[in-house]
Amino acid sequence: MENTSYTFQADNSSSSPSVLSLCPTATTLYLLPSLYTLLFITALPGNAVSLWVFLRSIPTLSPTHIYLTNLSFSNLLLSLAAPFLAAYYALGSARLQNCLLCQLVLHVVTPLMHSNIYIGLLILTWVALGRFAALVTNTHASQPSVCMKVLPAGFFTCLAKTSFAGRVCGVVWVLAVTAIVPVTVYYSVNEATGSREEGVEKGKVEMCYSPVVELGGRLSAWFTVPVIILFFVCYLLVLISYMTVLTHITRSRSNTHLNTSQCMLGRALRKIVIIQVVLSVCLLPHHIFKPIFISLAHNQKTSSPLDPNSCHPLSTLVEVKNVLLLLAAFRGSTDPFMYFILDKTFRYETLKLLTCKRTGLDTRHTCSNSNHNAGQSVDGAMLG
Repeated sequence: MENTSYTFQADNSSSSPSVLSLCPTATTLYLLPSLYTLLFITALPGNAVSLWVFLRSIPTLSPTHIYLTNLSFSNLLLSLAAPFLAAYYALGSARLQNCLLCQLVLHVVTPLMHSNIYIGLLILTWVALGRFAALVTNTHASQPSVCMKVLPAGFFTCLAKTSFAGRVCGVVWVLAVTAIVPVTVYYSVNEATGSREEGVEKGKVEMCYSPVVELGGRLSAWFTVPVIILFFVCYLLVLISYMTVLTHITRSRSNTHLNTSQCMLGRALRKIVIIQVVLSVCLLPHHIFKPIFISLAHNQKTSSPLDPNSCHPLSTLVEVKNVLLLLAAFRGSTDPFMYFILDKTFRYETLKLLTCKRTGLDTRHTCSNSNHNAGQSVDGAMLG
């Protein structure tokens, strides 16, 4: 299921590949449904607990908590789409395109999934910028960061305000909804419906899992271009933020005392590495493959098949695309685990919530209590 890719283009042959069927393998029929089920059972409770902790258990309100609250809510919505996608891949090749499941996937699940993938991407970008601002302004190196000389002081001031974080999240939600939903509606109402009617006229009944649904049309395909550009812009911003912070940490270590800032900088370094790896593993492969898939689908040409029941020539590539889309969605499951592993306050509050009793986790730090409190705001900024 993809609403942002080119329609398969064929040559002027008598039998158009557009009426060919996709031939799902065990990857589509069994692996994808199983993994989407795993996504649901991990992302739903994990993000529900995260949302509860951020809203009810952490008393200090910071910009990072605003971002992470919105990120957890977005991941929660994304997890609700997983059961329908599991059913779609397991049953789509046996259901008609006008069945309730297929229409639900086209009109509701598709915009919900794509919107929340990019909402998460944009929020993570702002979390990275907040982390960058927190470290370069609260730790000191032999000389100030070049970014503090280039960027206006108001930029760092805004990133430290909860009101600014709230406005950013509001704009992110509005942009995602107003950009994804209209294109999805056009795709599902005009492109998919029109192709289905064309198939009926040719005497072929389209199944739910079909080229019509998986390949989409030209308008939704053109929308893919700015979406891909948006991803790489955000990814580049995050990468620049990470590299700037790493450089600043390296220079800061020679100017800080071991019992003050070194523990805080060490935690920051570990969090940067883990978050960057998760972002690269989950989102980057999908956005690298998407333009390749679009190009192949747009330029592919084939001769008339001798057997009208032949498989669509892009069947394998469609499965690869769907696996990588699942990988992008799986980031919604990884966030709660990152919060738990990387942040002591979140881990303490979560265990307290789950065990209904206080634990002594906050007494087992290698750094002193005063150092933990001094690094608390930076700890929050390092989440993502």
